[in-house]
Amino acid sequence: MKEMIRENDECQNQDMELDNVAKFLQGKTILVTGATGFLAKVFIEKILRLQLNVNKLYLLLRTSNDKFVTQRLEDEIISTELFRILRDKWGSKFDALISSKVIAVEGDISSENLGLEDSKRREEMRKEIEIVVNSAATTCFNERYDVALGINTFGAFNVLNFGKKCDKIKLFLHISTAYVCGEKTGIILEKRFYMGETLKGTHSINIFEEKITMEQQLAQLQYHGAPDKAITSSMKEFGLERAKLNGWPNTYVFTKAMGEMLLGQFKGDLPLVIIRPTAIASTYKQPFPGWIEGVRTFDSFIVSYGKGKLTCFPANPNTIIDVIPVDMVVNAMVVAVKVHYAERQHACETIYHVSSSFRNPLTLSDIRNLSHCYFIKNPWIDANGLRVKVGQLTFFSKANRYLLLMQMKYVLPLKVLYLANILCCQRFKKKYKNLNRKINFAIQLAKLYEPYTFFLGSFNDGNLVELQRVAEEQGIDLVEFNFDSESIEWEEYMMNIHIPGLLKYGIKS
Repeated sequence: MKEMIRENDECQNQDMELDNVAKFLQGKTILVTGATGFLAKVFIEKILRLQLNVNKLYLLLRTSNDKFVTQRLEDEIISTELFRILRDKWGSKFDALISSKVIAVEGDISSENLGLEDSKRREEMRKEIEIVVNSAATTCFNERYDVALGINTFGAFNVLNFGKKCDKIKLFLHISTAYVCGEKTGIILEKRFYMGETLKGTHSINIFEEKITMEQQLAQLQYHGAPDKAITSSMKEFGLERAKLNGWPNTYVFTKAMGEMLLGQFKGDLPLVIIRPTAIASTYKQPFPGWIEGVRTFDSFIVSYGKGKLTCFPANPNTIIDVIPVDMVVNAMVVAVKVHYAERQHACETIYHVSSSFRNPLTLSDIRNLSHCYFIKNPWIDANGLRVKVGQLTFFSKANRYLLLMQMKYVLPLKVLYLANILCCQRFKKKYKNLNRKINFAIQLAKLYEPYTFFLGSFNDGNLVELQRVAEEQGIDLVEFNFDSESIEWEEYMMNIHIPGLLKYGIKS
């Protein structure tokens, strides 16, 4: 193994002269949570492509469907198309190199000590880890409140507490979201939250009491013997209720905001970097253009439109849909790690909006027009092999007008079908249930996305611009580490990179 590593060192030195970021990463040990997530995978690939001679990458993984963590590592991370460049570069040595540097660890951030039951491994990690990257999150807007609090709020707190116990810890980097701002309008600054702050402004929130309130709600449901489905539905509604009570539009951004508060309050003298990306999209350049995993945020509208299933939606066509390619987010993360590493003397908390709306805005109208242009040139082929013809998507400038249309066009005829089903001895039961589910889903989706399809804010990225200036001063290659949203050519990106990549990699069937 030692001989193989020496050979790889020589190959790496021949391939490129190490820049200062690669030199910085040499010998470092990094913990990454949420390692099977889209953003984390791109981060892991970037680190390994930059500097294979990191000491270790510890990846915290939950077991899934009785899979061992090593199997999850292989199936959900290493074997993905994202790692094609590295796999081609290292050939038959790839697997051995990965196994020597990437350590999959079974754990759960919602548990104390991250659920690390192997005490020997836990102590080994505490002795070695220098950088913690917390990218674990549940991003469902209406997640169960107990789940969202456990991961987005107290999960982040648990990771921080573990990181503070690491002997060599120098930096804690946390992935949040720019939309912790709620429904603010105008220019939104890269400002921290203070403990207990709410967007209502009329009261504060005690996060630890909020957890008790959640636990009492859950215990009450269980005490009364509510079935699992009813508990899930009730806890989802409870999360939305608590979020709106405190000024946030949904459970996701509410629990992420509370997670930021806990980190800022309890970080001590540990340097804390909070990355707040907006809507993360496919890779722009690295490791190759167009890679994406799953259908994400605004992509669901593009896909539904291309399939001919979306003809109208409630939205302001002038709303800026803040999109940022995932590799730009990762570049900002890596540069921030390099710049802020070991800043204990300042005990700082730095927040970065990684976004495009302030300096290179893309509107809903732009996405509509580019999607229309794409699917006119490259029509979707349906299950019968026929080309799907798309028209121009109609936006309703008032959400209530859209809901009225849904009532007139779908809900009222559905009620007629309901009566017919009763008169015909349940003959149309299956059809009714199917249509009812689809209509309710469309209405709920419109309500969930309303805060974003009518969003009137723009994310100032002054701190990110300053990071770019510092990086340039330090000799960091800002072509290799490009996170300048002004450099994005939206028509080129959407027409030739993002939508083709979405259809190739994002849609499984």
